Amino acid sequence: MTNFASRIAGVATLALAALPFAAISTAAAAAPVAVKVADLDLNSAQGLATFEARAEKAANAYCAANGLGARPVGDVAACRAAVRQEIQDKLPAVQQAQVARATTYAAR
Repeated sequence: MTNFASRIAGVATLALAALPFAAISTAAAAAPVAVKVADLDLNSAQGLATFEARAEKAANAYCAANGLGARPVGDVAACRAAVRQEIQDKLPAVQQAQVARATTYAAR
């Protein structure tokens, strides 16, 4: 009986050790989030409001597509907040590119 218990404990330990690797591979396979901004003026209030709505929709879709809908509400909220933060982190670069593009067109 002790040998059987040792085998079960060994298998359980290996299963728990493999769990983080399974989580990493699932997260790595997740599709990227895209927010269309080509038709927006991100330097206007209306453009930013539309961008925020699109970012919210993208975050909701991303977290739902990656199976977080079945997890506790806190996990889903954390996922959405992380996706929105990543999108917000990239916003200044897009705004600068729009200003540069407008300046280039005006110079011609």
